[in-house]
Amino acid sequence: MRKILFSVFAVYAISTSFQSSHHTHLKPDKPIAQTAVAPKPEASAKLIYQSIDFDGYESISEDAFEKALTGFENLKRAGKLDADTHLLTVADFSLSSTKNRLWVIDLNARKVLFNTLVSHGRGTGDEFAVNFSNKNNSHQSSLGFYITESTYNGSNGYSLKLHGMDKGYNDAAYERAIVMHGADYVSESFAKAQNRIGRSWGCPAVSREMAAPIINTIKGKNLLFIYYPDQKYLTSSEWLKDDANVDRSFAKN
Repeated sequence: MRKILFSVFAVYAISTSFQSSHHTHLKPDKPIAQTAVAPKPEASAKLIYQSIDFDGYESISEDAFEKALTGFENLKRAGKLDADTHLLTVADFSLSSTKNRLWVIDLNARKVLFNTLVSHGRGTGDEFAVNFSNKNNSHQSSLGFYITESTYNGSNGYSLKLHGMDKGYNDAAYERAIVMHGADYVSESFAKAQNRIGRSWGCPAVSREMAAPIINTIKGKNLLFIYYPDQKYLTSSEWLKDDANVDRSFAKN
């Protein structure tokens, strides 16, 4: 009996000794499994920006893109944009009107679809945009986020209706008839002759030849953001409130 008990004890001792020796190969400061930590929103925006192929086009500023992306995601969360929406259109009115300051970006494909001239209102400034308004007959552009709607043929030809989403900044756009349309005064030849392109009555007008392609791409509940580094607007827009839980699912593609 003593021999049997001794044998059992010896087997147990050897077994536990092997298990203890095996586990010492794992460093105590590194757990066996780690839960992935989601990147901070600003880090994700930066990574998305860096992954975009501008393919010979002018690069949009990182700040304009980050602000546009924040609003894009918050509007999706609020149900103002469809969940599968992946087009982001940005007009950077901090730039000269002689620059290609309108971008249409496919966030899924990470590529620029269009980069072209776009006008501001005649009451907003000459070469550079300076003044903005939400008032009728001001002939000024309005800052903020817009949802694109349906198209129609009017006095300016093929046009796209825009619904302003920022209260007090562009929510009067519909009644002011602020739309995207083509215009003869939006051209490189006009810019070279006048050191600016022509100005609208507040509409983000593009060239005649670019109007249909752009409008047909972004119509039907997509986002247009008119950006300008106006601190009052940037700190008060409800769509620019950063939220760590915003949907960045397309960032994983």
